[in-house]
Amino acid sequence: MKWRLQEGRGEAVYQIGVEDNGLLVGLAEEEMRASLKTLHRMAEKVGADITVLREREVDYDSDMPRKITEVLVRKVPDNQQFLDLRVAVLGNVDSGKSTLLGVLTQGELDNGRGRARLNLFRHLHEIQSGRTSSISFEILGFNSKGEVVNYSDSRTAEEICESSSKMITFIDLAGHHKYLHTTIFGLTSYCPDCALLLVSANTGIAGTTREHLGLALALKVPFFIVVSKVDLCAKTTVERTVRQLERVLKQPGCHKVPMLVTSEDDAVTAAQQFAQSPNVTPIFTLSSVSGESLDLLKVFLNILPPLTNSKEQEELMQQLTEFQVDEIYTVPEVGTVVGGTLSSGICREGDQLVVGPTDDGRFLELRVCSIQRNRSACRVLRAGQAATLALGDFDRALLRKGMVMVSPEMNPTICSVFEAEIVLLFHATTFRRGFQVTVHVGNVRQTAVVEKIHAKDKLRTGEKAVVRFRFLKHPEYLKVGAKMLFREGVTKGIGHVTDVQAIAAGEAQANMGF
Repeated sequence: MKWRLQEGRGEAVYQIGVEDNGLLVGLAEEEMRASLKTLHRMAEKVGADITVLREREVDYDSDMPRKITEVLVRKVPDNQQFLDLRVAVLGNVDSGKSTLLGVLTQGELDNGRGRARLNLFRHLHEIQSGRTSSISFEILGFNSKGEVVNYSDSRTAEEICESSSKMITFIDLAGHHKYLHTTIFGLTSYCPDCALLLVSANTGIAGTTREHLGLALALKVPFFIVVSKVDLCAKTTVERTVRQLERVLKQPGCHKVPMLVTSEDDAVTAAQQFAQSPNVTPIFTLSSVSGESLDLLKVFLNILPPLTNSKEQEELMQQLTEFQVDEIYTVPEVGTVVGGTLSSGICREGDQLVVGPTDDGRFLELRVCSIQRNRSACRVLRAGQAATLALGDFDRALLRKGMVMVSPEMNPTICSVFEAEIVLLFHATTFRRGFQVTVHVGNVRQTAVVEKIHAKDKLRTGEKAVVRFRFLKHPEYLKVGAKMLFREGVTKGIGHVTDVQAIAAGEAQANMGF
């Protein structure tokens, strides 16, 4: 059990009454009670709790009724090592993304006029227009028994963290087309484990829904779908929207297997299938006003296992420290604070790191004064975790989004010219040398110019090629193999970095044409 909990990063599902070869034998009631008691004692020894997920009766050659039980074993958190899943929330403008998150995290239903979303907004113009324009984070906790921990019974984020053994961090992204660059930045830099695509039942697939779906597919982020506002329209309208979604998901470009969730049993199956196969796409139909089927989504999120295994995380932790800078703040009495994700290694309070590249390609020394994760203090940060780091009196003007903080031994390579193998998804005319695009690679976002298209003069929609790009403003830290996305107006393309032309710090200014 200890090994299985370690493999599942703190949780495991046991099936009682199933033989090793998968034969559904089932147990009599007395045997089942004894088995659950034994499992409970085992779980107590390793500091875990057990929750019965579902029971089924099986037809086996006997007069006695025999049952199979599925049990979730979850470790009680010690030293803040709770399971953390990051879920990006996508969907068209006015589909109810912020409202759904408000209902899940505050524990109160919406009044139909957007009351639930008010706590999520960060700017006055968002409250006035009701439209999200920035990226905000919301947390939903589950304790070791699988019960929801949110702001309805906890006053602060610290209390939620303390009493949760599993945390879901929702990344609330913008739905409006005007803020598409913010949404792409949220998907590429915050490395979500999966995405929640929200579709309004009364409008169906409209506006940016297809674009967001395409982004999730291009970046290979597994996603599930929630059809909201079912209280506003007739049952036939909801069914039509679900049919429309199923048709899109089955198209050759998607190759997904839609799975409509209508009962708790479905939700348990969906969570397990979703983790095993990225092609399975669960579809939930719910309402943030009446609360209909909201519990099914909570059951799904509670059981959803981490999509990366512990072995991958161990390997990442043994590498040198690398922290991506996504947000920069100035906090009174604390100084400069950076937010982002630790992509490899381990970061501790008091560590000496270097940050860069600056406009002239240098890396500057700094010290990590303190770390906060999910709004509560944290001593150690491990690979794959998102956090904010306080840097004391380090000058904020020297920092920008897209920088990295790495350990001094790494000797990071920077480049202003790089090559990538790309697929042009859409372009109105021909894509040729001298064309300028906005390039997104991880947390890097900058305008680049096309210097050369290998073996071709020009590209049309749907064509593949290796292209050399040059950044216009300043050099960036890039890795070979990193996923890349570029856009300019209606032009869109995806690909991966195949080669970087490393430059030394002194050459940076000359290379950028300063």
